[in-house]
Amino acid sequence: MNSFSAINRNLIIQQLNNASDKEPFDLLVIGGGITGAGIALDATARGLKVVLVEMQDFSAGTSSRSTKLIHGGLRYLKQLEFKLVAEVGKERKIIHQNAPHLAKPELMLLPIVKGGSLNKFSAKIAMRIYEWLANVKKEEKHQILSAQEVGVAEPLLTKENLLGGILFYEYKTNDSRLTIEIIKEAVGRGATALNYMKVVSFIYKNEIISGAKVKNEINGELFEIKAKYIVNAGGPWVDELDDLDKKAIEHKLHITKGVHLVVNQNKLAVKQSVYFDTLDKRMIFVIPHNRKTYIGTTDTFYNGELTNPKITEEDTNYLLKCVNAYFPLSKLTNEDIESGWAGLRPLVNKPGKGPSEISRKDELFISSSGLIIIAGGKLTGYRKMAERVVDLVAKSILKNEGKIVNGCSTDSIKLSGGKISGSLKFSEFLKTKIQEGINLGLSTNETEILIYRYGSEINEIYSLVEKQTKIEKNNLPAIISAQLIYAIEKEMCLTPTDFFIRRTGMLYFDIEAVKKTKSAVLLFMQNVFKWDTELQEKFSSELESAIENTKM
Repeated sequence: MNSFSAINRNLIIQQLNNASDKEPFDLLVIGGGITGAGIALDATARGLKVVLVEMQDFSAGTSSRSTKLIHGGLRYLKQLEFKLVAEVGKERKIIHQNAPHLAKPELMLLPIVKGGSLNKFSAKIAMRIYEWLANVKKEEKHQILSAQEVGVAEPLLTKENLLGGILFYEYKTNDSRLTIEIIKEAVGRGATALNYMKVVSFIYKNEIISGAKVKNEINGELFEIKAKYIVNAGGPWVDELDDLDKKAIEHKLHITKGVHLVVNQNKLAVKQSVYFDTLDKRMIFVIPHNRKTYIGTTDTFYNGELTNPKITEEDTNYLLKCVNAYFPLSKLTNEDIESGWAGLRPLVNKPGKGPSEISRKDELFISSSGLIIIAGGKLTGYRKMAERVVDLVAKSILKNEGKIVNGCSTDSIKLSGGKISGSLKFSEFLKTKIQEGINLGLSTNETEILIYRYGSEINEIYSLVEKQTKIEKNNLPAIISAQLIYAIEKEMCLTPTDFFIRRTGMLYFDIEAVKKTKSAVLLFMQNVFKWDTELQEKFSSELESAIENTKM
């Protein structure tokens, strides 16, 4: 039985119930974002019996709504976060090594302008420190450009107050795909992972947490999971989860919101990514991606509803104003915005600091009931965050049970999709698989998108494309139905919104295709899962709301 198949979900739940009744799990991880995913993989790789539950879909919160960069944290030098810069720089290399399809080198231009946060001298020094701390490869070292060279590199950029620029490399990723690939790898090694499972209360034994009551959000059923150790990796929901603990400690988070907007690339046809100063001395990215360009991000304090933060008129106007100041020829307006997303950053509370001043470092807390809480942190640093949590659990197991738990090995674990055979370089793999996709009748652009989405799993996608091309019975293009079948059977995809956002990213970067295929996708999933009218209407409404929320 595939233990990460949505079709087998009820059987997996039944097995989970049986396993928990016989013997408690070593570790229950609450939260299926990048942090919880990393903890589940690390703990499973060390031989622990692990279960992960997520109240929404995997990566539905912060981990599908980032700037989609695995970056070395150049901006954190301004906060003198030297250790953080060094750590995430090294982690970037590890992610590239273990999932090359999800860590694509991205050339980035940093314009130096009069009155900006960096002058030529300070920018040069900052880049050298950054590259030393992050151990940047020789071929990816920065280049200093004159004002004239910047104009050639990026013709759309304003020439006003331009002093020069720096070209350097960041790495682009698909945040939700990275999260799911990590969970898939954990499940493949023996972990149990379930989405749409909400923790509603904790179970105690002698005042110490010994499990959780969980609600199946699909059918409302309640059941218990017993575990020796429980980790709250709830991201923005850390405090809400902690409030379920009768020995909860003081709230730990300061939530900030970041908004990104997507336009067609012909509306903002940048030649490479640009990272520039804003009018209020922040920094914003403009990044080309799959024939679109996305812009972000804002950074404002947030105290609203956590599940679906909205893009406001103020957010949109701010980003458009910033971009138009640097790219005046584009003259972007609201009508040019095709889609967008609003995400929340669960930052550790630091009173008196502004949104952009709060450190992105993670912190560990332990309540007197034994609940382990991980808060803060960054996408790039997920693996080290997980290592610190599981080290803590391993130390407790040694103390309480006298058992030695192996050390962390995730720095050398190839993720699902990252297992390219032999000594083949990713560039060679990419070239070969593009040709195979073309032979199937796909375009070069379509094959590249698929390869960077699925990595070494592309053969399964191609096989499904070939089968669906011959069948053509579900009113869906073969390339869509192949990915939908794969998502359901191999990636615990339960709803159309799961598919269009977290499994493919189409809602953000190909919203017109979503609108064309949404009815057929809904019908296909309804037939697979045998939804009743109530569930069919629920998931249809959920998708319509998601489409509506992509714009102001």
